[in-house]
Amino acid sequence: MKKLLHQKISSGFTLVELLVVISIIGLLSSIVLTSVNSARAKARDARRAADIRQLQTALELYYDANGSYPPAPPWTGGTGDCWGTVTDNYIPGLAPTYIPILPLDPRPTPCGSVYLYGSTGVDYKLMTHGPENCENPLMRSLKDPLRDGGPNHAIVDGNSCWAWSIYTPNVAAW
Repeated sequence: MKKLLHQKISSGFTLVELLVVISIIGLLSSIVLTSVNSARAKARDARRAADIRQLQTALELYYDANGSYPPAPPWTGGTGDCWGTVTDNYIPGLAPTYIPILPLDPRPTPCGSVYLYGSTGVDYKLMTHGPENCENPLMRSLKDPLRDGGPNHAIVDGNSCWAWSIYTPNVAAW
């Protein structure tokens, strides 16, 4: 009985055990955050592709009704545009008749992710800047031939990751 009374009763965790558990939790959370950020970038690229195609449809509807595209000097762009006029009504006359509201880039940045538009009335070019996933097959079909290469353009496997566009045939060189 005396032996039992003199035994040290140990309860709780040691400092080393706590540090090991904390470091494992930190490692797991960083892996999860990396995966979530990658999925968010892919989702934003998918939205960009859908927005550009929706704008293309609205522009064609406008053309059918009016015999021309909405004129705007290159480059008129949505929020965060450093290349032209900053306005959320970057395609005049299109919303709300042909599209409920003009979409803005899902991740607007001061000089990067924006939708840009320019038109003579006869031809137009609609671009999106700010790539996030160069390998996204949705966006490869929208690759802008004028912006494929050059010192300021990110090239991955021979593909431009600077801008994607939809345009009428006469303005590919804009």
